[in-house]
Amino acid sequence: MKKWYAVIGDPIAHSLSPFMHEIWFQENDIDASFLPIHVEPSKLKQACEALHLLGASGFNVTVPHKQAIIPLLDGIDDTAAKMNAVNTVVRNGKKFKGSNTDGDGFVQSLRTANPKVDSRILLVGAGGAARGISFALNRAGFKDVTITNRTFRRAEELAAETGSKAVTKAEAEQILNGFDIIIQTTSVGLAEDEALPISLEKVREGTLAADIVYNPIDTPFLKKAEEKGCKTLNGVGMFVYQGAISFEKWTGIKPDTEKMIQVITEKLGGNYVNR
Repeated sequence: MKKWYAVIGDPIAHSLSPFMHEIWFQENDIDASFLPIHVEPSKLKQACEALHLLGASGFNVTVPHKQAIIPLLDGIDDTAAKMNAVNTVVRNGKKFKGSNTDGDGFVQSLRTANPKVDSRILLVGAGGAARGISFALNRAGFKDVTITNRTFRRAEELAAETGSKAVTKAEAEQILNGFDIIIQTTSVGLAEDEALPISLEKVREGTLAADIVYNPIDTPFLKKAEEKGCKTLNGVGMFVYQGAISFEKWTGIKPDTEKMIQVITEKLGGNYVNR
């Protein structure tokens, strides 16, 4: 019987997950399909039941369902529990178990830039993505992490959970030249005429500026960072690596991530540089 997988979200038409996984199925001679399924929040329970009934072998979960899906599953692993969010669901017999590959996907992408584990890191944002990344950074040995957020209370809460430090946005902007890596995890500043999530006026030349957004490849944040002489890391790597971890959980096979980063970059109209 042909296996099938899916990604659910609202919206979902923009997702490149089906494109990516279909290529990996073909490259690894796996007889399977990957479907994008639009699921409104009010229909999440019915959608989860339908995925189970119709025999989905696994599925990805994207916004806004990453937390809401948890009580609908038969269990979650430690990573998903710490992050309080699920982006990957694996079928095990008759049970659906959730996990989260977002944070580890980002760390794998970050490592392509060869950062030192003692790098001083500023994490901008305190939402679900920042949560996953902060826990993953900690597990990977990056201990010097400072979190800032527009709402300082949320930065404080996340920092307390991960053993990190928290500063206000204004404080972060004043001490920006003290960081080796700045990681932008918010949706603020995607529009060209919108203010950036943090001012880069005091950033130090040579700092690594990373954005988790992969479409567009060159976000306003990264463009500004380039103007200031920073090295940059876009979100394509995180997207591909988190998907590869999901793929391995489903199939037991590690797909070709280097080739996929090139394919996705070119599909989005960017220039691929072999790392």
